[in-house]
Amino acid sequence: MSNKIKTVCVYCSSSNKVKQEFKDATEELGTILANAGKTVVYGGAKSGLMGLIADSTLASGGKVIGVITSYLQNLEVEHDGLTEAHIVETMHERKAMMVDKSDAFIILPGGIGTLEELVEVATWRQLGLHEKPIIIVNTDNYWDSFLDMMNKMVDENCMLSAHKTIFQVVDSPVDVLSALKSFQADSFDVKSKWDD
Repeated sequence: MSNKIKTVCVYCSSSNKVKQEFKDATEELGTILANAGKTVVYGGAKSGLMGLIADSTLASGGKVIGVITSYLQNLEVEHDGLTEAHIVETMHERKAMMVDKSDAFIILPGGIGTLEELVEVATWRQLGLHEKPIIIVNTDNYWDSFLDMMNKMVDENCMLSAHKTIFQVVDSPVDVLSALKSFQADSFDVKSKWDD
């Protein structure tokens, strides 16, 4: 599967205040993806982990596609050194374009925007709208509370146990390529969610 994946969308924080472990993991991931010949798709910003994933990928000879809204561009948070940049009007357009341009999704530590993006692509996969891999890089156990919430949803029968396989979880960027390689597309029985 990994050979078929040419473009990888990375969702992550735009905050410059995150701890060094998150920054180090982000830079490591950018280097790994570039060396593997993967093009990075991301939200187009120059700050925080978003800026680091772009900079580290570019520094290792990789390509980076940014998608940002005109509103954010006007706030001067846009990265100006990307391989390819797209300016759109709405956040809905931004997210849709990022999904359309990507063969896989990688989630690093982030805030509510990153959480929203993770949940959205996971929901779309649950509904059968795509069969692309979703990989959570659980740096320093950042996503543990989210994973606990997923287990709670299953325990309370708000979500099927099978849907816990919607995404893969790895501890480190070094595990991302093997996760992409081992990914097996699966189709969920959408209607089974509503069965008694």
